[in-house]
Amino acid sequence: MKETDKFQIDIFKLKNAKHEYDFEFDSNFFASFEGSIIEKGHGSIRVLLDKTESFITLTITISGVEELICDRSLDPFDFSIESSRSILFKYGEEEKEIDDEIIMITRSTQRLNLAQYFYEFIGIEIPMKRLHPRYVDETEEDEMVYTDENTGNKDRAADPRWAALKKLKEN
Repeated sequence: MKETDKFQIDIFKLKNAKHEYDFEFDSNFFASFEGSIIEKGHGSIRVLLDKTESFITLTITISGVEELICDRSLDPFDFSIESSRSILFKYGEEEKEIDDEIIMITRSTQRLNLAQYFYEFIGIEIPMKRLHPRYVDETEEDEMVYTDENTGNKDRAADPRWAALKKLKEN
């Protein structure tokens, strides 16, 4: 049995009603995705499934801890994730993704494998800049700061290109 098979819901014989499912994930879950941006982590996922005659609505709540590597110090740190997202599975003639939150499935679909959606929802929560919590309160050294020429450092030699541009501006 593949690791991602644990995250399937059999929908074929479900009655039109609300159903709840609980899943657990760990580092093996992330290892099942090639080129995963996350290697270590654990947590839980709660799925509230509301099946009707024409569609299935999933409300997915994820809580967990992922181990990330700090971009500044390369130290590992734990990053908490709390997320809630929804997906709508609509019945249609063919299987296709309409947009990020609406998926068309056929009436003959027997089960939904939610592993890829869980992986993507967890990945969305990872910040672009991964900073260890000890650096969060520090000011950014590499921030771009605009300084006016009149208030800037006067001792610094001016770039000759700016002088040529300044002549153009004065004309």
